[in-house]
Amino acid sequence: MSTLIRGGTVVTADDAFRADVYTDEGVIKAVGENLDAPGDARVIDAGGQLIMPGGIDPHTHMELPFMGTVASEDFYTGTCAAAAGGTTMCIDFVIPAPQEPLLEAYNKWRGWSEKAAADYSFHVAVTWWDDSVHRDMATLVNEKGVNSFKHFMAYKGAIMADDEILVNSFVRAKELGAICTVHAENGELVFKLQQEMKDRGITGPEGHPLSRPPEVEGEAANRAIRIAQVLNVPLYVVHNSCKESLEAITRARQEGQRVYGEVLAGHLVIDDSVYRNPDFDFAAAHVMSPPFRPKGHQEALWRGLQSGNLQTTATDHCCFCADQKAAGADDFSLIPNGTAGVEDRMSVMWDQGVVTGRLTPNEFVAATSTNAAKIFNIYPRKGSVNVGADADLIVWDPEGTRTISAKTHHQNIDFNIFEGMTVKGINTHTISQGRVVWADGQLDMERGSGRYIDRPAFAPYYAAMERREDLLAPTAVNRAKAAE
Repeated sequence: MSTLIRGGTVVTADDAFRADVYTDEGVIKAVGENLDAPGDARVIDAGGQLIMPGGIDPHTHMELPFMGTVASEDFYTGTCAAAAGGTTMCIDFVIPAPQEPLLEAYNKWRGWSEKAAADYSFHVAVTWWDDSVHRDMATLVNEKGVNSFKHFMAYKGAIMADDEILVNSFVRAKELGAICTVHAENGELVFKLQQEMKDRGITGPEGHPLSRPPEVEGEAANRAIRIAQVLNVPLYVVHNSCKESLEAITRARQEGQRVYGEVLAGHLVIDDSVYRNPDFDFAAAHVMSPPFRPKGHQEALWRGLQSGNLQTTATDHCCFCADQKAAGADDFSLIPNGTAGVEDRMSVMWDQGVVTGRLTPNEFVAATSTNAAKIFNIYPRKGSVNVGADADLIVWDPEGTRTISAKTHHQNIDFNIFEGMTVKGINTHTISQGRVVWADGQLDMERGSGRYIDRPAFAPYYAAMERREDLLAPTAVNRAKAAE
């Protein structure tokens, strides 16, 4: 069925103009004033509202097996909740267990994701290394539409990638035209500090941020960035939560290094006081890594977005209910790490970003959609309002309000980290693949209608090892002279 969105203001990352948008067969067919449409087309009155690209959340974990349990949100419920909040695509993660072949893990995740109701794609984590990983990375890039590989620098004894893995994987990714991403926390320091907290009798959720101070994140971010600098490989640092990691990214970008930074909506508005709440369920519900930080880091992160040193916003959506979090009732290090947010990111970012004057509407579109599409090579198919682009759109009421609550959200979790926040700025309609899936508070999603989106490899970022050849040249000259 075709759809005509009439009378709104189109807002993209670069422009804003009055126009109608006509979609058919899942793509945008026309953008302009006073458009006509077939008599059977669905017409949406967008008068007084904005027409924007659907959100892209570049960091989610649906039904993730982790820390002895499985995330409560699956690919169907998660993509439905995302659409309810204005997000029309998620990039999730395939996370192989140590020694598990990457292709086996990828195929397993593809099986789980068949129930998705909106479009999605996958980053693939490199959690170990041998010749099979080297080979499987090529298959994933060349045959499976994967162009990004994740590296966890934390979680010692489980999925942590040490420096040897980082170097091998970074080099291989560069050869294949893929981008590397890192979860930047020094896993050795985290492990030591966790033991220190417990030796001191600190076993509750308050021990979680104490064992993962900002310096732990800053060190890992800087190390990954420096490794990438030596190898001439682009890098994307996920969920930056503190000034220390932002400073590492800012320094690198000022030096001309191709480094990108992501920030979570939660890290922009929530501080570490949540861990000192005497209610265990409340405090444990906020346990995620990196943790929420002391006040002051939030404003620095906003400045990172404003300056362009952080480019994307995400959620790290990974849901664990109270009974799952209770596994760490006597030991904070056993609390499954993760919070929700895929349904609320767009409204929180508008309310705390645009309404406050921190972001312009164009910057909002860039940070919630377009930049992710560009970084992960699916623009302008996604993240744009262009003829020929996928008809993933939202109609946004900048004056509309709603109060966030676990009692009314669509996420499959019994807690909401934004509980009680009244946000200004809501999507009245969500269009996915040209189909209206959210209208005036009602979901109309089809299980299994989501598509896996291939993300092509990039052209090589740099001529092969040009800088290294420059460094080696003097040695070659000296040897030649010595031979004479």
